Amino acid sequence: MTGDPQRLARLAERAAARASGFLAGVRRPDPASWTSKGHHDFVTEVDRTAEEMIAETLLRAEPGSSVQGEEHSPDAGGPGLRWIVDPLDGTTNFLHGYPSWAVSIGASIDGELVAGTVFHVPAHRRYTAWRGGGAWAGPEPLRVSTITTPGQALLGTGFPFKATELIERYLAQLGRILPATSGVRRAGAAALDLVDVAAGRFDAFWELALAPWDKAAGIILIREAGGVVTDLSGSPATADHGPIVAGNPVMHEWLLAMIDGR
Repeated sequence: MTGDPQRLARLAERAAARASGFLAGVRRPDPASWTSKGHHDFVTEVDRTAEEMIAETLLRAEPGSSVQGEEHSPDAGGPGLRWIVDPLDGTTNFLHGYPSWAVSIGASIDGELVAGTVFHVPAHRRYTAWRGGGAWAGPEPLRVSTITTPGQALLGTGFPFKATELIERYLAQLGRILPATSGVRRAGAAALDLVDVAAGRFDAFWELALAPWDKAAGIILIREAGGVVTDLSGSPATADHGPIVAGNPVMHEWLLAMIDGR
């Protein structure tokens, strides 16, 4: 097993490309075949097959590693090399033909994120980062935005549609943030939202309830693109279950204060 972050990033790219090729070629499943994992949280055989492809590719190359995947092994963890996999981020978008969905793979060593890739399948666009190596869209480097005035800023967000007990709290935050910015967008695929922060399309982003596989790759993409990613307390974000606040350094600090109501 190797801990070279660039090699792990390239391996993640290879696994994501295999799954993306499969996903791009399948028909959208009939609604009768959708399975509900929770409140408005769907899964199909398409998701499961894509995750199996990813796991097979990663474990063949790194047999001493483990895979924490949304569909088959959500509770996997432990020391060493761990792959944190969302085989189809934005499943509901995929099922409805809305073109905001992706494959996301992060790599951590002893709990520290070191590499990640997000493949936006409908756009056939890959985003990759590794520790100390920068963040990239193919051969193009990614950098977070330079906007520091909230009134000029475009923010991304995610609704707490699975954690409905957070809706009232979220709406209060949105009520403070929306009128202070030039706009807030919600497309429904957190991995791509975080890519948009790394690429400077969003100046900041927040969501109150995400899973490890939703954000693992996005965290390292943003950090390597010069941004800041934390939890609501301002502590560095990790690949766990919970909230996330991200942005360029100035807009991140502003957004944290607005979320807190300061």
